[in-house]
Amino acid sequence: MKLVQNMVNYKMNMITADELLKYAKQFNVALKQEDAEKIAAHIRGKNINIFDHQERAALIKDVAKIAGPHIAKEINRIIVQFST
Repeated sequence: MKLVQNMVNYKMNMITADELLKYAKQFNVALKQEDAEKIAAHIRGKNINIFDHQERAALIKDVAKIAGPHIAKEINRIIVQFST
């Protein structure tokens, strides 16, 4: 299980705006290109562990500041699906 978590965290920490938009579309999240670029830039290289509740909560707060609370809630919903 640890290997899968490492792979998911690695992918999350290296995500591009285009990948984020692709996932948003796949999960019906209305994410704008500009917001995707800001979110991806914020996440990239920070080694965030999305399986850690506190780190994920901090990330979601940052996403809410960038793209708004509705988008942050939807992104959290998606992340929780991947992390359980």
